[in-house]
Parts: sequence; structure tokens; C-alpha cells
Amino acid sequence: MTQRCVRLFGALVVAIGVVVLVIPLGAQAGKPDTNTAAKAYTPPRASDGHADLSGVWSHNSATPFERPKELEGRAFLTAEEVANLKANAAELFNGDTDAAFGDSVFLAALRKNDKFKSTDVTGNYNHFWLVDREFDNRTSLVSDPPDGRLPALTESAKKRQATAAERRRLHPYDGPEDIGLSQRCISGSVPMLGAGYNNYYQIVQTPTYVGINMEMRHDTRVIPIGERPHLANNLRQWLGDPRGHWEGDTLVVDTTNFRGGESGGGFSGGLSGSAHVTEKFTRANPNTLRYEVTVNDPETYVRPWTAVLLMKQSKDQVYEYACHEGNEAMTGTLGGERVKEQKTAAATKSSSK
Repeated sequence: MTQRCVRLFGALVVAIGVVVLVIPLGAQAGKPDTNTAAKAYTPPRASDGHADLSGVWSHNSATPFERPKELEGRAFLTAEEVANLKANAAELFNGDTDAAFGDSVFLAALRKNDKFKSTDVTGNYNHFWLVDREFDNRTSLVSDPPDGRLPALTESAKKRQATAAERRRLHPYDGPEDIGLSQRCISGSVPMLGAGYNNYYQIVQTPTYVGINMEMRHDTRVIPIGERPHLANNLRQWLGDPRGHWEGDTLVVDTTNFRGGESGGGFSGGLSGSAHVTEKFTRANPNTLRYEVTVNDPETYVRPWTAVLLMKQSKDQVYEYACHEGNEAMTGTLGGERVKEQKTAAATKSSSK
């Protein structure tokens, strides 16, 4: 097993409790990190003269997706505050704790709140299996709205969520389709923002296509370059239907035709079938790929939103993520639910006598 080849049994979250801030009260917002702004840089060229984006890029950023409440009004941290976060993370995740995913690493370091002490509970595993997270001075990946938070959900989206939650409550595991995509090891996610493990992307480009192999669940996005219409409106895909074009040295990918539901990876609300996602890939420097994504989904959010992720170049290879094959959790989950149903039916029959 490598650091990145582990299965996710469920996202760990930092429990709400007494908050211990590592940020000094009254501290002034720091200046943008030198890595956050794309300075004048001339990237290497591919055979067709466009910027060469090929290679393996990692997303191991510790920057939280949304800005924590404690950091309201602050887009950036000071160098001292970043150093404090790094020190706290090293202390909290020292190899003797359970694994932490997503924003949990940043929030634990911010609050110096260790909720990941090993508990020897089945399904937990040690944090040393995960790649170390990288801290910079940004307080959220969400850059617009300016508060670093996702826009409010529409009333339609709230109703969809409530209906889905009620369905899960009444019919948790009637069949395979009732099990979440992550547990079924089906499909990666667009936008490509999830953090925790298996966060590597391999880009291969030609003049007419760009391929992005996503390590998580081993999906590959094949993006045609140039003028080509999107699929018919009734043809829907988990990762949508992408079309790419170049704007200077930036690859712009417009994606429509999402299936909706669980597709759209991990953030509140997900995506609806009418979502339009615009991604921009720009080499900011020799070792950084700036990934900017804007989600315009009026069925889900009251306004569009944008997030910026700074991917780092990696010398690692992307190996197959063979999660779906031999996924014994599927049969175990469904079989266990059938046993529960049989016990419930037997108890009901016995009480009616």
C-alpha cells in the first residue's frame, strides 16, 4: 500500500466544540502568497505551439474549500500564522492519529483541536498513510463570492436535498444504486476539488484532444479541442460533456450535460443537470498549475461561484485505482440490510401473534 492507495470509508469532520484559535486577535491580513498569483511566466510549448500542460499534478493543498467562520473578512494569513498552522498540523498528525480528510486538517490546525486520536475502531486507519498537506496563506479555495463561502442554495435545491434525504432514510440500501458513488467506486468528480488522498491528475495533450487521468477511481476525461457542439440535451454523463479551447496560454474547458444528483463532487448542493462548469488551466510557474473553476448552476445556487486550486507538479506516477473490482463492501452492505429486514419482519410477525 502506498501513501495514496487507501479507501475512503467516510469523511472525517472536526467536531464543533471549544475553538482554540491559532490566529492572534487583531492580526492584519497577510499579502497574497507568491504562489497564489500567476506572475509573468512563459511556459514550455507543446508540438502545436500551445502551452505544455502535460505531466502529473497533485492537489494536496490544506487550504479549506470554504473560509472558516473564525477567519471572516480575511482572504490571506500572515507568514507567522501559516508557520503556526504547519507546526500545529505536525503536532496533531504525528503518525499516531486517525486519518483526516478534506478541510479537517486545516481546521484541526487552526483550532488546535485533536479529534483524531486513534480509537482502534473498525474502519479507522492511521494518518501516516496519507500524503502530507501543503499550507499556503489563503483562507479558502472559494475566491468568489468574496467572503470565501458558497452562495446560498435555491429553494429548488433545498427541496431536492430534502427529498433525497427522505429517500435515503426510508430506502437506505434497497439495491446497489442506493449506495453512494464513492462507496461504489464509481466516477471521479468535476470540478476537481476534493482533497484527502488519491489527489493526482495526469494530463496528456495533443493538438485535438486533452486527456486528464484522475487518480481517484481512475476516470479519464477526454476533452476535444476546437469547435464542436455539445451532446444533445438528453444525453447526460457523470462527468458532463467537456469542450476545450485555448485563450492564450490558458486551456479553457466548458462542460455541460451533467447527470445531476451526486455528480459534482463533495461540496454542498452538488450539481444539477443544467449546470455549466468553466475550468481554466494555466501554468503559473514551472511547478504550479493554476486551476480556476466557475460553476454556474441556477437550479442549485442563487449565483455563480469560483474556486482556485494550485496544483503542484509531481514526479510520482499515477497507478490504477482498482476500487470497483472486488468491492466486497457492496455485497456486505446489501447482504447486511437484507438480514436486518428479515429480523424486523420476524419481530413484527412475532409481536402480532
